Amino acid sequence: MPTPVTLPEPWARSKVSVVVPTFNEAENLPVLAERLLGLELPGLRLVVVDDNSPDGTGKVAEEIAAEHNSSERERVAVVHRTAKEGLGRAYVAGMERALQDGAEFVVQMDADLSHPAGYVPQLLGTMLSTGAGVVIGSRYVPGGSLAQEWRPHRRLLSTWANTYVKTILAMPIRDVTAGFKIWRRDALNVLDLPSIQSSGYSFQVEMHYRAFARGQKMVEIPIHFEDRAEGASKMDLAVQLESALRPFRLRAGERRARGG
Repeated sequence: MPTPVTLPEPWARSKVSVVVPTFNEAENLPVLAERLLGLELPGLRLVVVDDNSPDGTGKVAEEIAAEHNSSERERVAVVHRTAKEGLGRAYVAGMERALQDGAEFVVQMDADLSHPAGYVPQLLGTMLSTGAGVVIGSRYVPGGSLAQEWRPHRRLLSTWANTYVKTILAMPIRDVTAGFKIWRRDALNVLDLPSIQSSGYSFQVEMHYRAFARGQKMVEIPIHFEDRAEGASKMDLAVQLESALRPFRLRAGERRARGG
């Protein structure tokens, strides 16, 4: 579990937006919102991006916003999208909203409680102390770990995916498929969010690769990755195929950009 971190007053009041895409996460979202908004980070704001969830997650998000927002301050923003267009497009929509609303730092994390909210202060503190453009919550650096509930085939798939991507793209980070991280505002602007091509889980790899190719400082800290609390994974065959092909397309695109 995360070690409690108390940040100095100026750091704790940083404008941090936590972007959380949702699709059928009605049971998990209230728990995550309570944990995030209960952190000792007065500047933290939650941005929920819902893809018209059939289970009513969008309505739950609006109820959470009504409970926590006031005329003086918006602590929860809800972005409603009319169709399920993939994790990557949802993240881009949420990040653009966060930047538009003045966020200095943007956290991305899953709604399924696999990313413990208690690590957010550590992510922010590491970013501010190192000057990194992105700080990654990593399962595969010393001290990082996976939930014991993870079945052997899931562990094997995750390990294989990281090895596969690192072999093709040669990025100097250990958890290249990680989805729990914090970005500096300037770093996101350098990445050119509107031109991101990935719609599925390969979004994580594309963001890391763009940061690497554009010279952003990348730092990893160890986290414990929990298993999904409720609901089902959205990793279907189409998403897996995109994830397999995207590294080759990213490498080819970078070579074209360099004139090679």
